[in-house]
Amino acid sequence: MRSLPVADPGTPDNRSPARYLLWAARAQAGTMAGAAGAGVLWMVSQALMPAVIGRAIDAGLTARDAHALVVWSGVLLALGAVQAVTGVLRHRLSSANWLGATFRTIQVTTRQVVRLGATLPKRLASGEVVSVGMSDVSHIGGAMDIVGRGSGAVVSIVVVGVILLTTSWRLGLIVLAGVPLLALAVGPLLRPLHRRQERQRELNGELATRAGDIVAGLRVLRGIGGERFVAARYRAESQAVRAAGVRVARTESLLDGAQVLLPGLLVALVTWAGARFALNGEITTGQLVSFYGYAVFLVDPLRTLTEAADKMTKAHVAARRAVRILGMTPEPSDEGTRSPSRGDLVDEESGVVVRPGRLTAVAATAPEDAQAIADRLGRFTDGAVTWGGVPLRDLPLRVVREAVLVADNEARLFSGRLLDELGGNAGDGARRVRAALRAACAEDVVEELPGGLHSTVAEGGREFSGGQQQRLRLARALAADPEVLVLVEPTSAVDAHTEARIAARLREFRGGRTTVVCTTSPLVLAHADDVVFVDEGRAVATGPHHELLGAEPAYAATVNREDLISEGRTS
Repeated sequence: MRSLPVADPGTPDNRSPARYLLWAARAQAGTMAGAAGAGVLWMVSQALMPAVIGRAIDAGLTARDAHALVVWSGVLLALGAVQAVTGVLRHRLSSANWLGATFRTIQVTTRQVVRLGATLPKRLASGEVVSVGMSDVSHIGGAMDIVGRGSGAVVSIVVVGVILLTTSWRLGLIVLAGVPLLALAVGPLLRPLHRRQERQRELNGELATRAGDIVAGLRVLRGIGGERFVAARYRAESQAVRAAGVRVARTESLLDGAQVLLPGLLVALVTWAGARFALNGEITTGQLVSFYGYAVFLVDPLRTLTEAADKMTKAHVAARRAVRILGMTPEPSDEGTRSPSRGDLVDEESGVVVRPGRLTAVAATAPEDAQAIADRLGRFTDGAVTWGGVPLRDLPLRVVREAVLVADNEARLFSGRLLDELGGNAGDGARRVRAALRAACAEDVVEELPGGLHSTVAEGGREFSGGQQQRLRLARALAADPEVLVLVEPTSAVDAHTEARIAARLREFRGGRTTVVCTTSPLVLAHADDVVFVDEGRAVATGPHHELLGAEPAYAATVNREDLISEGRTS
């Protein structure tokens, strides 16, 4: 048995969900064929048993032939042995197929997530990514698992149909006509099930994203008294997920009922017709017993076919989500060839101008507008941005990444020695980190650790509060000492006194270097050389903070609103 996961999952076919499922099957063609072959032998051996029992009755008991009875009993024993061996083999191979498709999907999606980097969260909610990794991979694996039993079900139904046709052509026609009719009867349930399952997964992904956002911003929510509002919104969304789940369950219950009722009706019809033929002398006693056996046996393969249709439907929905991730392309591409010409950094879409060597604050009425400007300045999204007159998209991406650092609250701390995580693992790194910690007012965070900067921190900095994490992230950005530093709400989780000290020290630490701070905090805005006020995505005024307060009523309203939030954080 091959060890999992494989070293190289291969290149997936992401042109459509069906093509992706076919690719996953071809990638493990050997075990897929083995599971199908073992499934056919496993179920065909069961399908032959009623016929063998019927022959044993007619040739052995009815004819009182002990030798024939022993022979047919031996055949029945051999079929039982084949069924036992192939059943174990089918289960092992099907499990390998399930695991193989699951691991392969995890590998290719994880590889794609790493490749997309910062592009992914801008196009897809984190909850949808989690759904692919948690539930969708299981459904894709389920489609591979059902192939073994599904193949056996199809072949066994054909074998039973042939046996019945050779015994009684009318009974054979009942079976051969009944199976397609069952499939047609179940078909109308699959389309609404498909649609409702897809809707439930979308809502689940949105709810997971909402939960992550709430947990990440819980301290801020408490500070501004927004817990009740967010809790009510989360409650409403969770009820929508519950309602969608009930609709899916309602359709699935109808499908489960159909899996019992429809095969049962076919079995009853075969049994009734077989009994009539036996009374008329058209079939023997042994053949009648065989028909009863087939009436019972047919329930399992027919239910397996219905189960296969259900699993394939779920796998198609799951594969669609995986294909959506696999079909994304990272932006921007690294195709620039020109050299940078230092000067003004200009975002032509908003009109924001960042002058070199100065501390520029961007105060936007809508936080998402400030984030969009920061993304364009750092070339995380494509935009009409120039640096010293040279379009940013014409510069090699490597050059932009080395010169411009965008630090926002989505950045994470990693596990390891704190000094290394803050960028102090080379040259005079320790000195730079300590200076950056002072500028970020994070010295007390380090002093509380038993080993100081040499302490090992957990993944995501779980041992730190939200404000402590934010100050450490700011220190890491400052220690990197980029030519252009773009900070997005770097003080949103700290109290007003700490925020005032950070603002003063930030100006001192970054003196003579280009710094952009996206914020509406008056404590930070007061220390900026230039403040650019952005309303509805456009820069409408530029100047010192105190001048804009008197000249722009909309600006005053925006920063005064931040004053209220700051009071809530310190209360």
